[in-house]
Amino acid sequence: MVAVAALVTVQALLPAYGETRDASVKAAFLPKFARYVEWPAAARPGPRDPIRLCVVGSDGFGQLLNQAAAHESVSGRPLEVRRMTGTEGATNCHVAFVRGATPEDTTRLLAALAAHPILTVTDAAAGQTRGMVHFIIARGRVRFFVDEAAAAERGLVISSRLLRLAIGVRQRRS
Repeated sequence: MVAVAALVTVQALLPAYGETRDASVKAAFLPKFARYVEWPAAARPGPRDPIRLCVVGSDGFGQLLNQAAAHESVSGRPLEVRRMTGTEGATNCHVAFVRGATPEDTTRLLAALAAHPILTVTDAAAGQTRGMVHFIIARGRVRFFVDEAAAAERGLVISSRLLRLAIGVRQRRS
């Protein structure tokens, strides 16, 4: 419950004032998303292994993401930030922020990760192609949609606490 309050607090304390502010808020959200996801046994990190948070494609965060991840842990596991220009090596990620140089490139990168149990995150600023979590700016604030159905297809379970914070949810099929 404290983590949910932290997500809301980050949002309340950092209203979006341009791209830099938006990047700060998104960088603060990304490490927290891992707290609300359960991976299938084969993809779950070992008890001493880090949660791998990857930026696949264009990196608009710089040190903001490193700083945000440095202060987070998931069930006692640290977060490890990795950056890659393409999907090679990305199948070892638990969370992947995907942003291509063009909307078509983002679609291609997401398609390459589609068969893997990776929580994919995208940004409306880079096009309308959506990952399982999709950032948007609504009423001047960073918000997000969640595609619970896509996550379930990959064996991921997203906590109802995260779903309640989303501006919209595409629910999984029962």
